[in-house]
Amino acid sequence: MNKELAKKIDHTQLKPETQQEKIDQICEEAATYEFASVCVNPYWVSYCYEKLKDTPVKVCTVIGFPLGATTTAVKTFESKNAIENGAEEVDMVINVGALKDGDRETVKKDIEAVVNEAKGKALVKVIIETSLLTNDEKVLACEIAKQAGADFVKTSTGFSGGGATVEDVALMRKTVGPDMGVKASGGVRDGKATNDMIEAGATRIGASAGVAIVSGEEGTEAY
Repeated sequence: MNKELAKKIDHTQLKPETQQEKIDQICEEAATYEFASVCVNPYWVSYCYEKLKDTPVKVCTVIGFPLGATTTAVKTFESKNAIENGAEEVDMVINVGALKDGDRETVKKDIEAVVNEAKGKALVKVIIETSLLTNDEKVLACEIAKQAGADFVKTSTGFSGGGATVEDVALMRKTVGPDMGVKASGGVRDGKATNDMIEAGATRIGASAGVAIVSGEEGTEAY
């Protein structure tokens, strides 16, 4: 088992049909393998917090997920509620339509609102949804997220028909520089794919195949 690799993985379960048995499983696996976090839908945050509070594993959740098209006020409340319930990391989806319209101010204010709500309490990762963007739009999204004070940029929700690619991770790393986090998520199923993402500049991996990745097996699930 690769414990150093495990510390870079958000052990993820975001399917809408997820039941308690699966949440129990990922929490147990996260505690055993010492993953960075479990990433779950907001409904499960307080439950996971209680199960993991005596471990080093953090609880991560998603905001404005998966479309990013809720209002800023809703994203801010979601973040506040999630943090109160025990989340220490929040992965928010940008307003993709506003970004594609070139409306930098709307996108920036949307991110800033969540960053301000989370300040001192939780890390903020900004999901830019690479599969819907041109390369120029990916660069713009990363620039705005950095200016807004986010801790990470993240490739994908996994719900828009495309996941992380080495090329996108490299572009995101080049754009944000060496100090900001880059999270690769969507379709990362095994150790080779994970290492390729890390070599390209990823500092965190979102995957539901975390156990397979750190055990050197071939994963069958994708985030």
